[in-house]
Order: sequence, then structure tokens, then C-alpha cells
Amino acid sequence: MLNKTALAAALLLSLAAQAAYAQSNDEQNDSLTPVIVTATRTAITANEALSSVTVITREDIERLQPLSVADLLTGLPGVSIGQTGGIGGQTSLYLRGTNADHVLVLIDGVRIGSVSIGLPALEQIPVQAIDRIEIVRGPRASLYGSDAIGGVIQIFTKHGQPNGGISPSVSVTGGSHGYVSGQAGVSGGDAHLWYNASLGGTYSGGIPNCRMGAAEVGVACFVDDPRNDAYRNWNGFANFGYRWDNGTELAFDWLRSKSNAEYAGSPYGGNDALEEQYVAGARLSFMPLSIWKVTLNAGQSRDYDDTFYQGTYFGQYYPRMATGYFNSRRNQASWQNDITLSTNQLLTVGVDYQQEHIASDTAFQETTRGDTGTFAQYQGTFGQNEVQVSGRHDHNDQFGNHNTGSAAWGYHFQNGPVLSVSYGTAFHAPTFDDLYFPAFGGIPTANPDLKPETSHSAEIGLTQQLQHWNWGVNAYQTTINDLIVLDQNFVPQNLSRARIRGLEGQFGFNLDDWRVQSYLTLMQPKNDDGGADNGKLLQRRAQRTARIDVDRKLGRFNVGATFFASSKRYDDIANTERMGGYATTDLRASYTFAQDWQVEAKLANVFDHNYETVYYYNQLGRTWYLTVRYGL
Repeated sequence: MLNKTALAAALLLSLAAQAAYAQSNDEQNDSLTPVIVTATRTAITANEALSSVTVITREDIERLQPLSVADLLTGLPGVSIGQTGGIGGQTSLYLRGTNADHVLVLIDGVRIGSVSIGLPALEQIPVQAIDRIEIVRGPRASLYGSDAIGGVIQIFTKHGQPNGGISPSVSVTGGSHGYVSGQAGVSGGDAHLWYNASLGGTYSGGIPNCRMGAAEVGVACFVDDPRNDAYRNWNGFANFGYRWDNGTELAFDWLRSKSNAEYAGSPYGGNDALEEQYVAGARLSFMPLSIWKVTLNAGQSRDYDDTFYQGTYFGQYYPRMATGYFNSRRNQASWQNDITLSTNQLLTVGVDYQQEHIASDTAFQETTRGDTGTFAQYQGTFGQNEVQVSGRHDHNDQFGNHNTGSAAWGYHFQNGPVLSVSYGTAFHAPTFDDLYFPAFGGIPTANPDLKPETSHSAEIGLTQQLQHWNWGVNAYQTTINDLIVLDQNFVPQNLSRARIRGLEGQFGFNLDDWRVQSYLTLMQPKNDDGGADNGKLLQRRAQRTARIDVDRKLGRFNVGATFFASSKRYDDIANTERMGGYATTDLRASYTFAQDWQVEAKLANVFDHNYETVYYYNQLGRTWYLTVRYGL
């Protein structure tokens, strides 16, 4: 079935390319392509990115009715998701076959992710706070430093609109497994000022996250605990900005999300986690000269994690072996200068600084490290040719100096398509857990001899963004040296080399009352170290995925469906723990029954398929949700 799905998606992309080529020059001239900032740290159109990009707008979010960030990103080109259970389960994102900590995630320009485990808590980000998401695939270390091997995902929170007046909003959702969610806020602005503030919460009675029987205790979840695992979340976000007549702009952003997630556990690992994610940032931009723009950014992200067992703080329950809390903090600042050299030529130079710190009742050998990065980028357009070149030097307190770079060339055809060729290098520094986590009951869990991971990637693509049509095909190869993987004893080790080859496609159109968007990924994420596991698939990456979103507007009604299919994947480097391929279908509808009032309904996993994205962890079966919404 999956081969047929992939073939159908490939055929759809082929037809899309022909249709897009057939668009007239008049439509191309009238096109309104998305503007993005993540690909180059400057505002450009998607056609100018010279990389594989996907933009999710607030309109898309309201149309798709997702419950989580994972719902939004599943099935996008190059994306594999691993989730330990249902709503609130730890979510790992593998972009273009790279490790889950090889994708850099930003919220309003602030880098997030625990410095302990190196992963962003995607499951804690409320979708109600998101205005848009930009996904840039391929290495971006030459602009952002460590972690951006697979790409960069930037989440922008909702902002008030200039001259928007005061706009209140509220939404309430109920659904399967006792799911209840609510959000209320207010936003507004005038000619200079904008603001937005919101509070919300979510509760789910949950499902048994881990599928185990007594005979299987000692693998995966390590315990037989058939109870439902509930999830609770409280969140708030706010922003404020002011723009003066001379273009000077000052803005502040803040987000806080606090969760209580139950899981299958024991006195040795707890069964209840109290987690909190905090992100705050400020930025100032101004122009000392007409050709020179300065942007100053400062921010902080924090991740808290307290562990409990049966309501008792874990560090007290079993003090000889237990780890009760982690307090991860990252301070960061940047100074960016955009200098217009001449028409269609821009030079960007800047400095980034970040300091990582961890506090815990676990005795880490090191608790602080810093990194300073200097970068430069040139963007130039010469007729139908476009050139982007960037380089960066990072000095890390622990690992010394790292140099990364990238170069891209693009050719804009007369009828609209853009041909791009690029090459880039990247690196990733091991996390505090990888290096310094103490032995658990005398058993090693860390490896202080780990080396930083390095990569080099090459890519070729052909894309087009039009007012009503968009399509793209990208082929790439990434080689990662010293890839960090867990061995059979769950101790991190360097794998000498991994090689990832992939082909991605996306096609969509928005004509009259119809909207269709499709995605296809064909990928070979393989171990290439020449050892016993040479040629085996890397953990939790699917080789083939396909997704199609179809929506239709019928007066005040909107109806839609999402079809997703994934091939098999494995949960270990030896490829013995197999998770089968699967397909899901989601149906949705909405009705605007009064001005600014809307009711929404969603039926997810319509055919109640059983599947896993992490070995032994259940995923939600057929579920339903009903939402009443007022305002934006």
C-alpha cells in the first residue's frame, strides 16, 4: 500500500510541475510569494531562499485544527516524528534523517531546547500561541552555529495588528479521553503600537502510553503499568512592540508553558513529570544610515523538569540513585548588521553569544559552557542569477574552534521556476547528558570521550512559488561524521559515519474554493561506518512518507481531510526493533454561524489504526474533538 501511495504522490508532483510550468507570465508577475526570515536571517521571498522551505500560516493552523506541533509537522518533507504515547508524550523530530538534536528550533528568534538532553520540548508549545512556522531544510550552521545540521524551524507567536483596535478572542475544545482545552486573550494596536496576551490550559485523561505485558518488563518502558497517563498544561504568552516614524522598532516576546505528564514508571524512574518551558526575548532594530540596518537581540530560554513517583518527589523517594530535577538555562544575545552594498546586493555580518547552564541534584561534572560565533553572509542577484555565500567561526568553551560555511547558486527562469544548487557544512556539540550524566547504580550512562558531530551536505532543487500554485523537488545527500547514537546499553557512542540521501517533493494549489497541498519524502538514512551494522537504517526514521491535505469551502462551511502514510522504521541501530508502516485519515469541518464565531469538528485516525513511532509506545486511535471559537 505504501509503495502505491508513494507512486501516486510522485505522479501528483509530476503533474503539478507540468501545471506550474503552464502558468502565464501575467500570473507570475501578480504572484504573492511568502516572505521568510529564517533561511538567511533577512527578509526574502520563498523563491529567493535557494533551499527547501515550508511555511505554515495561521490560516493553515485554523484550517487543519491540530492539537499539537507534532500534528502540524507530521508528513512535511523530510520530517519524521517519534512520540512516546499520546497527547503530551515526549516528541522528537528528525529532519532529513538527522538526529533529533540536529534541528535548531527558535521561538521568535530565541533558541530553545534543554541543554541537558539537547531536545526542544515541542509537546509543550501550545498551538494556540502560534502565528506561523518556517521550516528550512538543510544545514544552516554557517548562520546559526551548533545544532543546525538537518535544518532550522522557527515558530512565531501571535502578535497584535497595527491599527487593529482591541480584539478579544476565546476558544473551548472538548473531545475523546476527557480532552478539554481553553484559551482566552486580547490583542490590538494602532499606527505605532501592537500587543497581544493570552492564557490557556489543556487536560487529557490520556491513554496507557506504554504497551507492555509482564513478560516484557525489562525492555522499552521497563515496567508493566496499564493505567491511563493523564496530561495537564497551563500556558501564557504575551508580546509588545512599538515602531517609530523613522523605522526604529522595539519588541518584547514572552511564553511560558507548564505541564504535568504522567507516564508508565517505577520507583527507579518515577511516573510523573512536572515540566516547564520559559522563553523571553527583546529586540531593537534601527538604521544609523540609509544602507545600514542594525538588529540587537537578547533572550533567555529555560527548561525545568521535576520527577515524582506516586506523588512523592523522586529525589527524596530513592535518594541513592534518583535524579529529581533539572533546571536548564540558556542566555543568548546577538548583534546583526545588514549593509546594502548596491541594488540587489546585501552583506550581513554579526556576532552571536550564548551561555548554557544546568542545575540539578545530579552531580554533573560540568555545569556551564559558552559559545561565541561570528558570521558573515553575502546575497547578490545578477540578472537571472542569484548567489548566497556565508561563513561562521564558533569558539566553544569545551570543544574549541569550529568553522562552517555554505554556498548556494540559483537561476530564475523566465517563466518562474528557480533552479538551485547548494553545499554546506555544520556541527553539533554533545549535550551535558551525553558527556557528564553520572553513572546510574554504578552503570555508565555518559561518555566524556565523545567528539562533536560534523557534516557536509549537497543539494539540488527546482521550485516555484506562484499566487495560486506552488511546487518543488529537492534532492540531497548529507554525510555525518562521528554521529552520536546509543548503543545496546543506552550509552552514547560516536558512529564513524552516516550517509543520508533523500528526495523531497511538495505541490499545492488554491483555486476558487479548493485548496490542495501534498508532500512526499523518499529517504535513505543509513549507517555507513563499515561495521556490523553497516547499511542499517538510523533509528526512528521512515524511508517513505506521503501526505495530502484537501479542503473545500462551501459558503459558511469548510470541509477537509488529511491522508498520511509512512513506511516502516526501526528503534535501534541493529534494526531488530521494527515498527511497521501505517496510514491515517483525518476529517474536519467548520461552520461560521455568526460574525467572528465559528464551530469546528475533527475526527482523527478515522479507521482506528494501531501504530507506533517509538517502540512499545501507543499512539491515539480514533478520536474526536469539537471546538467553539470567537475572534482570531
